[in-house]
Amino acid sequence: MATKKPTKKVPSKGAATSTKTSKSKAAQSKSSAAIAKAQVAREKAKAARERLQKGHAAGFMNFIREQGVIGLAVGLAIGTAAGDTVKKLVEGFISPIVQLIIGSQKGLESATWHLEIAGRTGDFKWGAFASSFITLAATALVIYLIIHFAKLDKLDRKKD
Repeated sequence: MATKKPTKKVPSKGAATSTKTSKSKAAQSKSSAAIAKAQVAREKAKAARERLQKGHAAGFMNFIREQGVIGLAVGLAIGTAAGDTVKKLVEGFISPIVQLIIGSQKGLESATWHLEIAGRTGDFKWGAFASSFITLAATALVIYLIIHFAKLDKLDRKKD
């Protein structure tokens, strides 16, 4: 008995071309569908941007951007902490120096000038003002020194 060798079916060139064409058409169809989806997504994003630009939200966002509200909030938070530090520094170091020079601070605060004109009297509490002014000047000096020695004044300047 003679055995037959199995024969392979070789597709004809026309069938191969037909298969390639159908695959490329499928790929083109998927590609065009992806392009269409991307276009729809772009249009939706554009419409959303236009809604934001026309409404109250856009006005609010522009206000925040233009006025630097975020920077202001950060500065306020840092300023609060720095203010407490400066207050402690003035109370701990500057006030004792002032007390050594002037005497007791309570004595200065209670200093008054009594004036009597035509039977009417007035008490001018110049000591309280002087004490408050000394505290203000000392606080301003401490803030200036901190900013100057830490070179924080150069951070805010725009570069040329």
